[in-house]
Amino acid sequence: MRGRPWRHDRDRRSWLRGAPPPGWVRVLPAGLLAAVCAATLLSPEPLDIGFLLGAIPPLAVLSYGPAATAVLGGLVLVVLVAPAFRLDDPGSTDLLTVGFVAVLSVFVSFVRSHRDAQLVTERAVAQVAQRAVVPPLPKQVGPVQCAGLYRAAQRGTLVGGDFFDVRAGPRGVRAVMGDVQGHGLSAVATVASLLGAFREAVLDQPDPESVAARLDRRLVTDSAGVPHAELFATAVLLEFSADARAVRIVACGHPGPLLLRRGKAVELEIEPGAPLGLGLAEVARPSGATVPLRPGDRLFLASDGVTEARDTTGAFYPLTERLGSFCDEEPAALAEQVWADLVRHCPDVRDDVTMLVLAPRARDGA
Repeated sequence: MRGRPWRHDRDRRSWLRGAPPPGWVRVLPAGLLAAVCAATLLSPEPLDIGFLLGAIPPLAVLSYGPAATAVLGGLVLVVLVAPAFRLDDPGSTDLLTVGFVAVLSVFVSFVRSHRDAQLVTERAVAQVAQRAVVPPLPKQVGPVQCAGLYRAAQRGTLVGGDFFDVRAGPRGVRAVMGDVQGHGLSAVATVASLLGAFREAVLDQPDPESVAARLDRRLVTDSAGVPHAELFATAVLLEFSADARAVRIVACGHPGPLLLRRGKAVELEIEPGAPLGLGLAEVARPSGATVPLRPGDRLFLASDGVTEARDTTGAFYPLTERLGSFCDEEPAALAEQVWADLVRHCPDVRDDVTMLVLAPRARDGA
């Protein structure tokens, strides 16, 4: 998944929470009608099963529009009164009751159809807005191949408290991944503010330390005037050299990336700085470390939703140990493999999960 967190993701909404109904729900009304008709025609004696037909219009409401619901309701009345089906001669009261239920079902179906159309429109607008905040990563930025994977903890959202981006600027390719305070829709405004500041800083700041200071100032400014805002974020910033043979890393309260080299995952020793939003960047600039890169090296960044995921026994997901078995995968496949392995370890992931894989390709002759 090359930065497209909405593809290949399981739809965690159930069909009772806005997802399209499964096929068996759509088949159920017509199937029940056909079953009643077949049973009455095959039985040598009249059957008193006409009451089952009364359930067909309400069932049709779940997946059909007003017209189809009205047709099914009309067929129910026809079957009830047709002599060939011998449904024990239903009385006028039974017919009126079924007819009233059918009419009421048509009305409910009309209301539901209009509500669903409105929800579809609102969901489409929300997805466009969220994708504008965190657009898909390109397959490659300069000499760096990119792959990002994001799973929001809050159902039905594409953006939460985690964020990442990779941008090319006058001083090379720069990347950021972080985690703001909180998660879900309440953190989207902070994520949008940080990403906007990062994209501007990529163009005019001389080094990743200065980019970190700009993000810190952005959060301090956003929280000014808000009593007890306690707005902060952790992040790690990377800047690749022009020939992609080295990377400078600045960690602001966030774990550094893992270096994948020759089938092993190695934890880089990066001095952790203070989280963003505390205003400390003006007092003491965050310090970075430059790491030389070899051909075939990859950098793997993950949020705490990965490293702090626990299985039923309370054991944390062993990311460093598991990564070694996926080192040969392409960046996009690597993120997907880790996600699948994480879900097997912890089926009920409750936090935002973010992964960013960066594979620099050194330029020949550089």
